[in-house]
Amino acid sequence: MPAENITENTTENTTESPAENAAPPVTAFMLIKTMPEWLAMTPQERVDAFTSQVIPAIKAKTTGVRSRFYDTEFYSTRVTDVWVWEADDHEAYQLLIDALRETPFWDRYFEIVDLLVGTENGYARTYGLAPVASVST
Repeated sequence: MPAENITENTTENTTESPAENAAPPVTAFMLIKTMPEWLAMTPQERVDAFTSQVIPAIKAKTTGVRSRFYDTEFYSTRVTDVWVWEADDHEAYQLLIDALRETPFWDRYFEIVDLLVGTENGYARTYGLAPVASVST
């Protein structure tokens, strides 16, 4: 198996572009566990419930949010899924959570086990450094 290389770039940015001045997107790792009501539905009923009850509520409340969904029930009994949300800013994220709480998604279809919220490479922005990242060779 290839060894992991750590690439470090500690040069400071002397010129900032408008994109560098913009607030970074907010990323939330929503750790969830399926509830019996969700599991009692057929796969098609789940898709229908999600597209008719959850998505419209999100679209009505906020813009600038994107998501990815990861199944984890193969490896964890505490968390069955991880839903990764990215919001353009903290207000969009707050509106997203408010929207989700008004749907059966929140505490009916899924138990929200934990929310881990942050900004990518926040330390680098704080100290004016290039991000330190690991890459596989």
